[in-house]
Amino acid sequence: MNALTQTEKMKAEFLSKAKVQKTNWELYKKQKVAEAYLYEKEKEAQAQKAAAEATMYVHQQIVDGELYAKKNEAQGLIAITEAQGIYLCTLLDPLGGNYGALRDYLIISGGIFQEMAKINAEAVRGVYRMLPPLFKTVNELTGMLPPAWMGTLPDSSRSTTD
Repeated sequence: MNALTQTEKMKAEFLSKAKVQKTNWELYKKQKVAEAYLYEKEKEAQAQKAAAEATMYVHQQIVDGELYAKKNEAQGLIAITEAQGIYLCTLLDPLGGNYGALRDYLIISGGIFQEMAKINAEAVRGVYRMLPPLFKTVNELTGMLPPAWMGTLPDSSRSTTD
């Protein structure tokens, strides 16, 4: 009987140990699954962080490039302005500081008078082209003829064939 009790006791002890080992094994497996999941999530977070940093770096490089270009553009404008100031001072000194003479010189040397003459000549041409039809309309409405020094009416026989 004692041997049977001892056998049952040993069976129970080994069964308990086996159950504990099985439970420990299941706990260990769950812990490893959880650790693997955590590791995966950490790697995903690191990848997202690296991608965000790369995007931020690219954006910062673009902004830095634009800033560099704007600075160079501003420096170029400053250099041009300084050069123009030196040019104007160089022209103004021989003229004794006479701004009117400097203005006239710049207008003449810049070809402004020639350009104004061309514009005025075209305007006069445009007015002279409009006068004959205007004279004809006035004549038709009022019967008045323009003075000889202003011109004549267009030939009615030519206007119908044109």
